[in-house]
Amino acid sequence: MNRKTLAKSGPLLALLASLLAVTSVAGWLLIPPLRFRSEQRPRPAGVNLLDFDSVIAQLDSTLLKPQANAEQPAALDSPKSRVALLDWARRLSLGLSGSIPSLEEIRQLETLPDEQQKAWWVDHLLADRRTADHLAERMGRAFVGVENGPFILYRRRRFVSWLSDQLAENRPYDQIVRELVASEGIWTERPAVNFVTVTTDIDGTGQPSPIRLAARTSRSFLAMRIDCLECHDDFLGTIQIGSGETKRGGEQADFHRLAAFFSPARNSLAGVRDDARAEPYRFTLLDETEATAFEPGVPLYPDLLPSEGSTRQRLANWLTHPGNRQFARATVNRVWAIVFGQPLVVPIDDIPPEADVPPALDLLAEDFIEHGYDLHRLLRLMVRSAAMSVPGKTPDPSTGSPEWNWSEYPAVRLRPEQVAHSLIQSASLTTLDSTAHVLRRLIGSAQELEFVNRYGDFGESEFDPRSETVTQRLLVLNGNLVRDQLEQDFGSPARLAALAPSPAKALEILFLVTLTRRPEAEELERLEPALKAAWGGGRKARLQDLYWALLNSSEFASAR
Repeated sequence: MNRKTLAKSGPLLALLASLLAVTSVAGWLLIPPLRFRSEQRPRPAGVNLLDFDSVIAQLDSTLLKPQANAEQPAALDSPKSRVALLDWARRLSLGLSGSIPSLEEIRQLETLPDEQQKAWWVDHLLADRRTADHLAERMGRAFVGVENGPFILYRRRRFVSWLSDQLAENRPYDQIVRELVASEGIWTERPAVNFVTVTTDIDGTGQPSPIRLAARTSRSFLAMRIDCLECHDDFLGTIQIGSGETKRGGEQADFHRLAAFFSPARNSLAGVRDDARAEPYRFTLLDETEATAFEPGVPLYPDLLPSEGSTRQRLANWLTHPGNRQFARATVNRVWAIVFGQPLVVPIDDIPPEADVPPALDLLAEDFIEHGYDLHRLLRLMVRSAAMSVPGKTPDPSTGSPEWNWSEYPAVRLRPEQVAHSLIQSASLTTLDSTAHVLRRLIGSAQELEFVNRYGDFGESEFDPRSETVTQRLLVLNGNLVRDQLEQDFGSPARLAALAPSPAKALEILFLVTLTRRPEAEELERLEPALKAAWGGGRKARLQDLYWALLNSSEFASAR
């Protein structure tokens, strides 16, 4: 946001921008080499990588298994099977932190020995607070949605901030989920309670909704759409209840038995509490005239359901029991979708318990269980697999077929917040992480919020395939966010115009901060003469035009 725009918004914001420019100018005087703010971080304690090679080898062999009548993918050690380092780093950065790498990070990555680069980049991103924040927001959409929820009784920002803290500490995922499902207390003091309070008064009772909570639980933690059974039995045979000899079609009662676990939850002055004296959960089934009372029951593995504890505690312990592999499957599929932009099984929240799924899903799910639901380990396995390094293409795995193989990287469109993060980062040569100037982060947050609101938030259905609208394209072409990045006095084009030693160096850096690559020989051959002609005067405008063109390229808008 430039100072003229800020001035229109009020003298306070204009003052903040001026202070930001003055206090930051000392750190912006040099382009190459940049002063690196972060040092190489040690590998987090407790991470067991002894068996990584064997697990990744198994993972790669399942991911790259060719489809019927398809050509055998290139060998893993073949140059054709691996993308360049910066392409790989860009994919990881978008998948984990939600933003493209900064020039500062690129410079630091490239100074390391070849054999250390990838390990350092993974460690760097997992230790970066932007990664925890991004993952928390993505997971939070499945847990509590994107709506504002009931006034006073729900604090979404507090919930996502708490979830980010848990992910940053790499708290075991099963512990996080148990706290979400079974927590009691006031939603401001115990942020996990917001998982319950977000559903308050949906049904007009002034209390949490067992139906909405059961739907969230089945989709987010089990990847089962049994909420479709709320109003009637499964007449199409698409919902499977039980497994093995107990497998059968879904019935309306199955969903309401799950909802019964949440029936005792009550809001009061003391926050959310389970009322042991609450009336049994009742619901009027289709074609019946009187409500039926339901005892709590689970759709799978009933022998894993504990007999002691409150109803929500029993459900939480059943969900996260190591024998409930559906929980691990659902988690792996969602985390894979966040990192790669495309889940292993489509749709993301519908994995029948005995469905024929990609072997990689079960392999990762079993490893996830065996290693104590360690999300950082799961992420390391995913990003170090061959699927992150294969050449990119634009596939269409819309059928969710288990025969789909990842010998080509899915080129999916960036989500709105990824576009916003990347646009803002591209205007800075330094990293806009938690150590960036507080005023810079405040302004960036306001810009991002405005952009996402106008661009359109996909909400809980963010992984559904969709095409870009005309309105969204126009917003990137000439919206306020892009215009602000172009015109600001401390942005990339302005700094390059003032400090770049040559047109070639300016082009190199401009490509790095936007597309995370250097210009190809043909691009350099075409662009350098035009920029050189304006180098004596008007180069800032020429660099702004080129920067705008790169931001609006299809390459910038995808993870390639």
